[in-house]
Amino acid sequence: IVHVSADNRYKLFVNGVQVSLGPSRGDIYNWSYETIDIAPWLKSGKNVLAAVVWNFADQKPIAQISFNQTGFLLQGNSPAEEIVNTDNTWLCVKNSAYSPWSKPVLGYYAVGAGEQVNAAVYPWDWEQPDFVDADWKKARSGMEGAAKGARDYPGRLLVPRPIPSMEMRTERFEAVRIADGINCPKDFPSKPIAITIPANSKVRLLLDQKQLTTGYLSLVFSKGKGSEILITYAEALYEDKLEKSSKQSNLTVKGHRDLVEGKKFVGYEDKLLPDGGSARNFTSLWWRTWRYLELTVETADEALTIERLGATFTAYPLKKESHLRAGRELEQMEKIGWRTARLCANETYMDCPYYEQLQYFGDTRIQAMLTLYNTRDTLLPRHAIEQGRMSMTADGLTQSRYPSASPQMISSYSLSWIGMLYDYWMMRDGHQWLRQYLPAARHIIGCYEEYLRTDKSL
Repeated sequence: IVHVSADNRYKLFVNGVQVSLGPSRGDIYNWSYETIDIAPWLKSGKNVLAAVVWNFADQKPIAQISFNQTGFLLQGNSPAEEIVNTDNTWLCVKNSAYSPWSKPVLGYYAVGAGEQVNAAVYPWDWEQPDFVDADWKKARSGMEGAAKGARDYPGRLLVPRPIPSMEMRTERFEAVRIADGINCPKDFPSKPIAITIPANSKVRLLLDQKQLTTGYLSLVFSKGKGSEILITYAEALYEDKLEKSSKQSNLTVKGHRDLVEGKKFVGYEDKLLPDGGSARNFTSLWWRTWRYLELTVETADEALTIERLGATFTAYPLKKESHLRAGRELEQMEKIGWRTARLCANETYMDCPYYEQLQYFGDTRIQAMLTLYNTRDTLLPRHAIEQGRMSMTADGLTQSRYPSASPQMISSYSLSWIGMLYDYWMMRDGHQWLRQYLPAARHIIGCYEEYLRTDKSL
């Protein structure tokens, strides 16, 4: 059994198998660590624990708070397990293959940069047991970790992860809507069929998931030295209309989201630079949101083969227990609404999975009610209530959204947070648990009382 955390994010592998990713989002005073039993992935003889750790610094998502010191922590649960503790027996290397890749997105965008990966300098198979790490350096020990409340401590205050691991399951794309410069096999990409892009050519594929999804894209490619692969993600395409006054393109209307012909594709991107090697597997560090995915490949003097293209769906593991019987139209609306609720629930509730991924407490009250009415889960609503309290400022209000590296105040959202306490009180047996939040609720009311007029308006 091990405990693991990082700043900002990590993926932990045991003998080449991903067993954990995190930490779940919080702040400096509530920094999550995950506890996992890695026994199922161990074997007799040599075993390898490996992790990728990243911090996009000033280009990180706004919902991601950092101590501004990149680090990784892994600790065995007992003296018998201390062999895995992070100290200078661990080896490390800076993966210079990665760099942020940013492209403007229409509207307010807070999810952070995409990734550019240069395959020529990527240490392929670094997580596998037979990888040769002879030129890696000994890790440098930083400040040791400390549990919140254990002692006087100037670093990240560690708390157990308060929510379960996210759901992860394989998804495939449903259809190719546009193929420029290539003839795709009939069953591509719904089945794992390879396609080859000839040398010195440019190909554009518009892939349709048929519905919005959130997940980690996985692209396996071979050969194609000197080529470029652009992966662009969008929830819908835009109607490209000209403004009569300026005769300039005006991208504001999405129109019918099933239609793609004559529309413009605008979205955030990942960029890959192949090195000519075989079976290079790109999986994004953070998950993406899309219905449509545009794959643009420009090759040089060597053909490039796309071996496989797929994704791993991820979201909070909500299980719907309710059933609506209200006629076909309302039942279809409920189905659409439930999918929206699923995609807007990850390590926190989120206002939207594509543009912001921020937990706004005005939105979150509605989302928490959806959870309480339709599932037996209590952990995500409780987590949202606690994060509202974590966000409170000295003047007595919650922040409008949290976690957030950029503070924002919408005062009425503090009242929405009090409403979340009421909703939980009405729908769950949480009376004793809620008592701890009464001082915070009184603090908010006290702040409002300072701004009352004699007629009790604000």
